[in-house]
Amino acid sequence: MDRRTFVIATGAGLVAAPALIRSAHSADKVQLLLNWYLYGEHAPFFYGKKLGLFEKEGIDLQIVEGRGSGVSLQAVGAKSAHFGHVDMSAVVRAGIRGAPVVSTGVLLQKNPAAAMSFTEKNIRTANDLKGKTVATTPGDALSQVWPAFLKKANLRDSDVRLVQGDAQTKLNAVISGQADVLLGFSHDQSMKLKDATGKSVYPIMFSDYGLNAVATGIVAHRDTLSGSPDLVRRFMRAATLSAEAAEKNASAAADAMLEADSKAGKKETLTEGFEISTKLYRVTADQRPFHTNANAVKETVDLLVEYGGVDPSAKEKLASFFTTDFLPGKATN
Repeated sequence: MDRRTFVIATGAGLVAAPALIRSAHSADKVQLLLNWYLYGEHAPFFYGKKLGLFEKEGIDLQIVEGRGSGVSLQAVGAKSAHFGHVDMSAVVRAGIRGAPVVSTGVLLQKNPAAAMSFTEKNIRTANDLKGKTVATTPGDALSQVWPAFLKKANLRDSDVRLVQGDAQTKLNAVISGQADVLLGFSHDQSMKLKDATGKSVYPIMFSDYGLNAVATGIVAHRDTLSGSPDLVRRFMRAATLSAEAAEKNASAAADAMLEADSKAGKKETLTEGFEISTKLYRVTADQRPFHTNANAVKETVDLLVEYGGVDPSAKEKLASFFTTDFLPGKATN
């Protein structure tokens, strides 16, 4: 299926190439390519567009579904999208190979990776995983850090039984009772389980066991940073204000997504998934959305080198993976 472009109220369709189109009487037509199909985390972009926050910054925003962080990052690197919403691990992996992409703001400061189960099973800590069956996808990001999680939690491989399959297969395994636990993201797959069964889900967060890699955020091409710095500043300002506005009205943010695509999900779980996302925005209470720092990126790179097979030279290239130069300052209210 082709990627979908979402337009709320007014705006044009998909732009074939990211050449900026602006006149004295029109806004810059800008593409944001998401990391995946629509889920709650994406709500701020739709809400900000609906509120006119991007329009106020002279941006005609077009939001496009993605097919994975790696694919979206490649599109930004090839200049077929202005901005991408991708995982920092993909930025590091591509950056170490010379991809001309840079993170301009990280939205999720805490990683959503989790071992999750239906709340009724009363699996609340890593120790509760002993003797349980865990559904995972071979080779995905979570399976790569799973050994590190076991080590941090003082568990052995033999303490759990693994069943493996693709993303939908592992969901089905938990839904059908063939597995007790799913390795997934607390703001996404947990909502898919709830949508399918109506049951609440409890996540054991990897970050609570010392495994925290900053996650999804905005990326842009190096040429965009150098050639259109004002556009990047305006985009990041609008994105920051959109996230802050959506935090204050999660229900309305979910409505904005559903107005753009009625098949985006169910109102209840879109809202809940977004609210879970907002709990991952900050390490400190005064931190604005998208603001990260070198220490957080360093911790992420260290984890990727130790457990993700990334070349150790990445540790010497932190500054090439991200910048905070285009983010707005501290909030005034």
